[in-house]
Amino acid sequence: MTALAYTRRGAGPPLVLIHALGSARQAWDPVLDALAGRFDVIAVDLPGFGGSEPLPAEVEPRPAVLAAGVGAFLDELGIAAPHVAGNSLGGWVALELAGLRPVASLTLLGPAGLWRDRPPLYNRVSLRATRWLASHGTSLLSWLMRYRLARIVVLGQTHGRPSRVSAEYARMAIEAMARSSGFRATMKATEGRCYRSSTPVAAPVTVAFGSRDLLLLPWQSRHVDQLPPGARVVTLRGCGHIPMADDPAAVATLVSEHLGAVHLAEGVGQQLEPGTVGIPEID
Repeated sequence: MTALAYTRRGAGPPLVLIHALGSARQAWDPVLDALAGRFDVIAVDLPGFGGSEPLPAEVEPRPAVLAAGVGAFLDELGIAAPHVAGNSLGGWVALELAGLRPVASLTLLGPAGLWRDRPPLYNRVSLRATRWLASHGTSLLSWLMRYRLARIVVLGQTHGRPSRVSAEYARMAIEAMARSSGFRATMKATEGRCYRSSTPVAAPVTVAFGSRDLLLLPWQSRHVDQLPPGARVVTLRGCGHIPMADDPAAVATLVSEHLGAVHLAEGVGQQLEPGTVGIPEID
């Protein structure tokens, strides 16, 4: 199995962070310090993204296979049942991981895979266009990110508040997309698939969609009936498809309160019912 690059920080219950298609573990940097104050945070690069080498050419990198790779990585670290948070493709991988092994909880930010049968044409065209622009105009786009207006134009589809995104973060996002050697194979591996809850997931699940998510359109890509029964669905107000840089405090609060509720229930010997975790709608 391909070795995975990762960043590990903090102490406490283990929390694994999984990024989106064409992204890298640095996408979680805006919330890393806040989460590391309470958890043993492990942000990982999926195969073919960030610092991780792609899977062998003969291995199709579908979400379940990526999840198995993350599971093997956790075994190497000696982590049995971590909390897992995933964004976009990372949310889909987190769901598949929960079907393969025990996890303590799932926090899914704009999870991919909740469409009917296959990704909508809109999603496929949008992602391919983003990839083409990033890979063919890396230097120019990175230079333009010093300007607020350029960040609004370039990041407007994936971020709800692109004017708040730092130039450094914007350049990271562009370079991660441009250099993702596993992008094409991974996207192809998702094109004829969707996520459907077939294996019971015992862990509590919280799903958050940004109110300004312009990639996962509600009528196309948010079929929450395909989630494990009892999943709680909330809204991150003002956030886009990749909300960690839009509102780091709201994202850190969502993850921390969900995980805190799980441990509180465990501490008093109660069964925590998925969908009843005490997290308000995030404004």
